[in-house]
Amino acid sequence: MPENQTPRSIIVVGGGVIGVSSAVHLLRSGAEVTLVTERELASGASGRSLSWLNSAGARSPEYHALRMTGIDRYRTLFTEDPSHEWLQFGGGVYWDHDGGAAAVARHEHERSHGYDSRLVDPTTIADFTSGLHSEALAPTSVFNPGEGWVSLPHLIEHLMGEFARRGGVLTTNTGRVEVVVEDGRAVGVEAPSIGMLRADAVVVACGAHTPDVLAQLGVRIENGSPVSMLVVTEPLEHDVKAVLNTPRAAIRPNPGRTIAIDHDWYEEHIVRDAAGEYSIPEPVVDELLAEAARLIDGTPQLKAGSWKIGLKPIPGDGEPVFGELQKVPGCYAAFTHSGATLALIAGELIADEVTTGRRHPMLATFRPERFEV
Repeated sequence: MPENQTPRSIIVVGGGVIGVSSAVHLLRSGAEVTLVTERELASGASGRSLSWLNSAGARSPEYHALRMTGIDRYRTLFTEDPSHEWLQFGGGVYWDHDGGAAAVARHEHERSHGYDSRLVDPTTIADFTSGLHSEALAPTSVFNPGEGWVSLPHLIEHLMGEFARRGGVLTTNTGRVEVVVEDGRAVGVEAPSIGMLRADAVVVACGAHTPDVLAQLGVRIENGSPVSMLVVTEPLEHDVKAVLNTPRAAIRPNPGRTIAIDHDWYEEHIVRDAAGEYSIPEPVVDELLAEAARLIDGTPQLKAGSWKIGLKPIPGDGEPVFGELQKVPGCYAAFTHSGATLALIAGELIADEVTTGRRHPMLATFRPERFEV
């Protein structure tokens, strides 16, 4: 592609929410977009994410600003149609195992930069949210009323409707995708089932596998992605509205009257076989369900409808990785832990950079080259 010419054809690699969001925003800009994914849409981390929309706790000011802008885009989507069962703002509840000291420290930090944060206890939690078993709460917890959750498979389905209407081309089950470089510039991708596809630019948004794809181009991105699991229960009657982040279980409501459950204490029980597939003993899943049930009013017996295990995308330093590769012009990286919170804004800003050629100031500290230092 000649210098200073706006790219018109773009290939997005990755069928998770960051890839789909980027593809849709590129289509909105008038580009021709092909979305390719190794397997099916939402078959990776987007299909097993707690997808808590938040900027709670401590992080860099730039990361906090980006997350808050990400939440703003979800509020816009929610306002357009509040009836979406898969996107809700019911707040978030947090406590740690120390009885309240961590909650107080977190609350003070959040209040210092204007993040809406309330201290609650078992006697006052019902004033803020419903459906929780008050006796299971810590003496002091944090309630953040501005937080919410999204079911990423449902969001991807929603975005893909627009993708199709705008003429995007979807290719699934391609096998492993590699970026093709000619004369030092990305000119397309190739994969076993599709051969080579040419384009003016390539966006790599493969979740935890993004560093592997970029490593083939001589670009180093530290990868701190752990193995994690999401359990979704069978349907039950409950009145849980908030996302809960607690010492033994993290839970949120989920479409279809189900509950989504996550944590990290069980990671040591996950095993990987010779074929690369992950599994976990069913009694460990039952233990996680029991921990989650303790948090819900009435302590219902929770039954697993499904559980999925795989890598949770996290860059080595915890901060997002966004932007064009200096070593390989025309190739853009999108790799972040907070894929749910950042999905809409990340797609918007990546598309803006690809189509205008201008670096967005909100992404200044998240450039891929920081790992080369």
